[in-house]
Amino acid sequence: MAHDPRALDDAFLAFWQERHISTLSTRRPDGSPHVVPVGVTFEPETGIARVISSRTSRKVRNVLDAGAAGQRVAVCQVDRARWSTLEGVAVVRDEPAAVAEAERRYAERYREPRVNPDRVVIEITVDRVLGRA
Repeated sequence: MAHDPRALDDAFLAFWQERHISTLSTRRPDGSPHVVPVGVTFEPETGIARVISSRTSRKVRNVLDAGAAGQRVAVCQVDRARWSTLEGVAVVRDEPAAVAEAERRYAERYREPRVNPDRVVIEITVDRVLGRA
């Protein structure tokens, strides 16, 4: 079921605040899918989903390989019959303020992230929301 990303109901928003592991789907340079478990945060006011990662990870390299325009990706979480997919264009940001904001949001939803001097953030501008929460 599709939802308007700018008009999500309270139950749907609550689902994206609960502690759930998600998957991030990116495309490898050969076009094949790369799907990995991640922690993701979603800021409905701006439509931004964030995934923290090491700059050397395959998921980060996949997004960087797409160029400055970014790569279309999806993050998905499932809890029994409840599920949701956020789709949009991802870019990698390494500015200290962007990384710090992503770490702060990750700590709110999951736990304080371990120290990682190579950390970057994959920022997804969400333009499509699917699911049933």
